[in-house]
Amino acid sequence: MVSNGFPDGAPADACVRRERVNQPNHGAARSQKLETLPYIVVASQSHYNPGQKVTVQIYPAHNPNQIFRGFFLQARDAETNEWIGHWDQLLNIKTIPECSAVTHADPKNKTGATLVWNAPHHKSGQVYFTGTVLQDYGTFWGDIVARYAAPEPHHL
Repeated sequence: MVSNGFPDGAPADACVRRERVNQPNHGAARSQKLETLPYIVVASQSHYNPGQKVTVQIYPAHNPNQIFRGFFLQARDAETNEWIGHWDQLLNIKTIPECSAVTHADPKNKTGATLVWNAPHHKSGQVYFTGTVLQDYGTFWGDIVARYAAPEPHHL
């Protein structure tokens, strides 16, 4: 049996559900333990200035052929936890501006994703990126918080 994620990404209500916020509503499937996460989610920085761009990457941690089918990431202010900024609309990426989120836009296998977040034009501060990476419909890791480091050149 072949399982897929939502073919065109997470719906906007993934941002606002009271239970399992930022996680898929895939029936009985539940998030895997974060210590088993086979992917790296990394942001180029945590501090931002007005209008600044921050790169966020998702890629395999150990096996470069490790695929994933989908993702859902949200940008949040580190002090207030509010949704902030917006994402660039890139090929095979769907933005959810209502909650400063970004998701996959196709059901294809992926070995990496490079996303670009834009800081608000009116303030500076700290941002964190949180969400889910989906290996397939029933296997996903939720409540991921991106780490911070310079982008990996081979994943740009």
